[in-house]
Amino acid sequence: MNRMTEPDVTGVLEGWIAGLNTALAAPDAGALADCFDPGGYWRDVLILSGQQRTVPGNTAIAERFLAEAADEGLGSFSIAEDHVAPRIVERAGASVIEGFLSFETDKGIGLGLVRIKYPSDTPRAWVFMTALEDIKGFEEARIFEQNDEPAFNPNFHGPNWLDRREKERAYADRDPEVLIVGGGHAGLTTAARLNRLDVDTLVVDRMKRVGDNWRLRYHGLRLHNYIHSNHLPYMPFPEGWPTYIPKDRIANWLEAYVDAMDINFWTETSFEGAEYDEQAGCWTAQVTLADGTVREMRPRHIVMATSVSGTPNIPTIPTLERFDGPVLHSSQFTAGSDWKGKRVTIFGTGTSAHDIAQDLEGNDADVTIVQRSPTLIVNIEPSAQLYDGIYWGEGPSWEDRDLINLATPFDLVRVAHKIITDKVKEIDKPLLDGLEKVGFQLDFGEGGTGWPLKYRTRGGGYYFNVGASDLMAAGRIGLIQNADIEHFEAGGLRMKDGTPREADLIVLATGYKGQDHMTRVLFGDAVADRVGKVWDIDPEIEELNNMWTPTPQPGLWYTGGSFAQARIYSKFLAQAIKRELVE
Repeated sequence: MNRMTEPDVTGVLEGWIAGLNTALAAPDAGALADCFDPGGYWRDVLILSGQQRTVPGNTAIAERFLAEAADEGLGSFSIAEDHVAPRIVERAGASVIEGFLSFETDKGIGLGLVRIKYPSDTPRAWVFMTALEDIKGFEEARIFEQNDEPAFNPNFHGPNWLDRREKERAYADRDPEVLIVGGGHAGLTTAARLNRLDVDTLVVDRMKRVGDNWRLRYHGLRLHNYIHSNHLPYMPFPEGWPTYIPKDRIANWLEAYVDAMDINFWTETSFEGAEYDEQAGCWTAQVTLADGTVREMRPRHIVMATSVSGTPNIPTIPTLERFDGPVLHSSQFTAGSDWKGKRVTIFGTGTSAHDIAQDLEGNDADVTIVQRSPTLIVNIEPSAQLYDGIYWGEGPSWEDRDLINLATPFDLVRVAHKIITDKVKEIDKPLLDGLEKVGFQLDFGEGGTGWPLKYRTRGGGYYFNVGASDLMAAGRIGLIQNADIEHFEAGGLRMKDGTPREADLIVLATGYKGQDHMTRVLFGDAVADRVGKVWDIDPEIEELNNMWTPTPQPGLWYTGGSFAQARIYSKFLAQAIKRELVE
């Protein structure tokens, strides 16, 4: 195939940009539609409507976005400097010219990305993404420079840095502008971003120590994806760290992050709920401190960072009450060594269930997993990591890789992941065949698209195999189907064929309730009904429901997800809040 040289690629992109600028300046709906492939996409993040939206089809793009683009003064597109130069790459199985773009609106500075199928007689955008980089007059770099301290303070006896930090953290004479509920990686990345925008922010968490949401989980836990995709904003992990980071190292890093990023954080503080004052445009919120004191505060915004795995889901399992032994949710399980030589039955086939089973088996426990529904199993290497291939190896900065990731609409994520999953099924065939032989029911995700979309829709339903599946295929971890259980008894359970199965412990690795649940508990039915679903993909706008974006309830926001998602989207969540504060 005749490949374009670098000047040819740049020339094609510059020609397309010229057409786009002309169409937007006119404004001309027909000309704008002609800039896009009929099957193209425009994904907009905060530029046009202050929301995240993906619109497919060139005609629909022109109809929905042209007027908004004119209202916002969108234009002045050019090839972005200080980013990866235009190049030919493969995305979702197609060869494309990919280039980063800079642009402006009346109020904002933007960064975008375009993909044009190559080769093509008439270059048109297949994928186009526009995202808010900075609010004019409130650029992050400008704020950082303005807040920089002088070289020295001639008053040696005046407040030093520590004095000022302690006063800021105390909130004795003020309330925060933003209250973040939940001090995990999602809450902390949002707080760090807001700090850089000079937004007074407080994080509250029930845990005794920063990082305890990782530190106190089961002994053998570690991240199951490569370190490269898990960096936190402003503060990447040091070189030489392990590829798969242990839980305690993550916990300690989060604690260090709070200190390094000057994040105001109250531990042992429980958020009790809040009511919105529409006239004042703020919340009346109550938090209970470690000593039992109830503090009332009036933040303008509340960010729920309790994650998509915040509240344990304890399902109703018929006759379970007959069992005389202990029943623990996976969040309460600490170490397999506590159950050495015991008989343990685990309900669930996700990551926690497999990890706990492997820990127990390694401590000579007689462990059996109960499967309630088909589950996606993928070897951790190389198969599970193929979906995050954009973060592998030498190449663009992780900021650029995040934008490359951000630009892909879910329709094309499905296409790309179907290709990867077909490959993964071949790579993992020996393991999958072994699991089916012992009766394990397999799933490969929506339309065979693998684990990432299961995470975005369900928050789970898969397992990265780090050994438990091999143990199951070898018969060292037992397997039964939930449908084959007749009932529970004092000493365990009985199967429908009459076989008794004794147990000393039952573990419910049954997942967590979504953020919808916490909304109803903490804000009441009216707010929960107004907000609607949180997480899962909204088919109308092809975005996650109410995540990192304004919700139908003023002043209420949500964050969560993986380290990569929290890092990428915390920027836009913070920008959206800042824009509301200054407008």
